[in-house]
Amino acid sequence: MSGPVLTVCRGCCCGRAEKHPGTDHRAQLDAFRAGGAKVRVVDCLDACERSNVVVVSPSPAGRAAGARPQWLGGVLDEDRTADVLRWVADGGPGVADPPDFLDLQFFAPSRRVRGEAGL
Repeated sequence: MSGPVLTVCRGCCCGRAEKHPGTDHRAQLDAFRAGGAKVRVVDCLDACERSNVVVVSPSPAGRAAGARPQWLGGVLDEDRTADVLRWVADGGPGVADPPDFLDLQFFAPSRRVRGEAGL
């Protein structure tokens, strides 16, 4: 797949009903998978204070434009899920601007966390 890749945290805190009982975590993951992006599920991205964490890695075209992976926190509802999917459909980082207020979900993890995540 040549589009953006979604790395979805689903281990320690993210994706857990105990922490976010009002979020349908399975439906969210199903929506990401059905939305046309390659989805990679990981146990923990070590940014638990920002759960649910999703990283949108740029496509080859986005990387060629200088884009880096964008970390998003608080992706907890259908609107944020739809915003992520819309951005991926539009081309993602380096190709398209994020929709609506999705950029308010962006955060910069520590260098250590980025290195451990391989992103």
